[in-house]
Amino acid sequence: MTAYASAVTLLVINMGLLWLLMAAPVGRRTLRVSRRLQADCDTVWKAVSATGRSADWHHAVLSSRVLPGAVLRVEQTFTHLDRHGQPIVRQFAVTEQIMADGMDRRCELRVLEDSALDVAFWKDFREQRRLAVQGDGVVLTLEQTDRYRGLAFLVFRFFSMRREMLALQQWLETGQSLPIRGGFEHPLVQVGLALLSTLILWPFFGLNSHGLMMSVLLTLVIVLHEFGHMAAYRAFGHKSVRMIFVPLLGGIAIGGRPYNSLFEVATCALMGAGLSAFLVPVAVALHNAGGEAPLGLIPGPSILIFLLILGAFNLLNLLPMNRFDGGQVLRQVFRSRHSLMIGSFLVTLVILAIGWRIGLPTPALLAGLAIFALLSLMARGGIKPRHRLDEMTTVQRLVSGFGLYAAVALHGYAIIYATDRLFG
Repeated sequence: MTAYASAVTLLVINMGLLWLLMAAPVGRRTLRVSRRLQADCDTVWKAVSATGRSADWHHAVLSSRVLPGAVLRVEQTFTHLDRHGQPIVRQFAVTEQIMADGMDRRCELRVLEDSALDVAFWKDFREQRRLAVQGDGVVLTLEQTDRYRGLAFLVFRFFSMRREMLALQQWLETGQSLPIRGGFEHPLVQVGLALLSTLILWPFFGLNSHGLMMSVLLTLVIVLHEFGHMAAYRAFGHKSVRMIFVPLLGGIAIGGRPYNSLFEVATCALMGAGLSAFLVPVAVALHNAGGEAPLGLIPGPSILIFLLILGAFNLLNLLPMNRFDGGQVLRQVFRSRHSLMIGSFLVTLVILAIGWRIGLPTPALLAGLAIFALLSLMARGGIKPRHRLDEMTTVQRLVSGFGLYAAVALHGYAIIYATDRLFG
C-alpha cells in the first residue's frame, strides 16, 4: 500500500469512527445494570429512593430534599460545578411504587429543572430504580432511557451506572461513598493506550523503522494538541483538567466545568492547534540552522516529517465542521448565518489551496470536501446550556478570528515547507 493510499485509508477510518461515536442516529435506548447486594431491603431503599432518608448517600450529591406541593418533587444539589463555579442543582419528578408485601419496590425519576443545562436536554430521559428481595439479599436494577446521537455518550452513561453500583456497595459496606477512580483514567493506563495507539497506527505507515517513527510522531502530535486544549482550560480557571486517549482516534481534553463565555469556547477549541502552531517556526528554524542534522542531534528528515504530520493533523482539526475545532471557533466568532458561511468558505478555500499547492489531485480534494461537508451536516446539534453564554467583545472576536486564520496559515506553511523538501 502506498503512503498516499495509507493516509486516505486512515482518514476514512477515522472519519467513520468519529461519525459513529458522535453523530450516528442511535435513537431511543435503555441501559440496564443489575447487582445483587447483601443488605437489608429497607436500608437499600432509603438510599435508592429519591425520597429516602439516605438519598444523599452518593459522594457526588451534596443534599437531597423533598419539595412541598401536590406533585412529588425532589431537589438535589451536586458537587459538579456550573459555569459560575456553583454546585449544579436539579429538580426531579418522582413516581414511587411499593408492592403490598414490600418485596418489589420501584422509583422513577424525570428531570424537571437543571441549573446548568436547558431542560430540553432531559426531555427523553427517564431513570428507574427497581429493588427486589431475593433470599437474604436484594437485587437492584438501574435503568436509564434516553435518545442518543452517537455511541460515545451512551457508553459513558453505561459505565457511570456501573460506577454508581460499585459506590453503593461501598457505602453499604463501609457507611461512606468515595470517588471510584476508574482504571481507564489512571495516567499509566493512558500512557499504555497511547503506546497501543502507536502500535495500531504503525501498519498504516509501513511495518519498518520509518513507519514506526511516523506512528510515534503522530502520537506525539496528538498529545501536544490535547495539551493545548488543557492549557486553555487551566487559563480559564478549570480546577480539574484531564486527557483521555482513544487508540486510533486520538485524544480528548476534558475541562472541569461548563463553558462560561463564547470567548472561552473559541479559545479552548483554538488552542489545540494554536499551541502546536508555535512549534512550526521553531522546527523550521532548527532545520534551517543545521541542514540535514540540526545541532548534530536530530536528523533533518525527522523534523520535516514531524512538520508534515503536525501541519496535516492540526489543519484537519481546523476544518469548518461542527464537531471539529475549526467549526467551534467559527460559530463563536461569526454569529450570523451569512458571516459564518463566508468565514467557513475562506477557511475551506485556504485549505484547498494548500492541498493544490502540494500536488494533491483535484478529484481527491473535491471528494474530501464532499465528505467533510456531509459529516458536518450529520453532526449538527449539541448540549444547550440553560443560560446564554457571555457574548464576545469586538476585541475578543477579532483576536479569535485572527488566531484561527493564523493557525491555518502556520500549519499550512508547515505542510508546504516539509513537502517541498521531502518530495521536491
